[in-house]
Amino acid sequence: MFYNAGIFSHCKADAIEKLEWYALRWRIETFHKVLKSGCRAEDSKLRIAERLANLIAILCILSWRVLWLCIINRVSPDLPARLVFTDTEIKILEHVVRMKDGSPRRTVGSFLIRLAKLGGYLDRTGDLPPGNMVLWHGMARLTDIHLGFSLAGSVGN
Repeated sequence: MFYNAGIFSHCKADAIEKLEWYALRWRIETFHKVLKSGCRAEDSKLRIAERLANLIAILCILSWRVLWLCIINRVSPDLPARLVFTDTEIKILEHVVRMKDGSPRRTVGSFLIRLAKLGGYLDRTGDLPPGNMVLWHGMARLTDIHLGFSLAGSVGN
């Protein structure tokens, strides 16, 4: 039997590449779930293609951030919170959501718990880490609070 190592290694590299793509499938599915269920992109009443495309572009950014926050929390929860949250978001989360242990830690993990609590996460002993949808709801509430915070600051000026 004729064996060409060059062809085999090329086929092997192609197979590995396809497996890596397939491994990303779940993240893609989760991204679409956040986009459809969290953002409720399909509920939009926009009928002009350009406006709908602009809305979906913004919702894709928001969906990506929620998915990314969930992944960061699971991979590197001890990173500094300032790497994933703005200074204003950190101030708001510290003020609005108190931690049960009174922890002043400023890590990604502790602030993701705060964000998830805004979305309805109970943070009970034994609870799984917060998922994409509870983070989505928390992000929606944080955005509303942030808007109110910004408006309150501009009214006083």
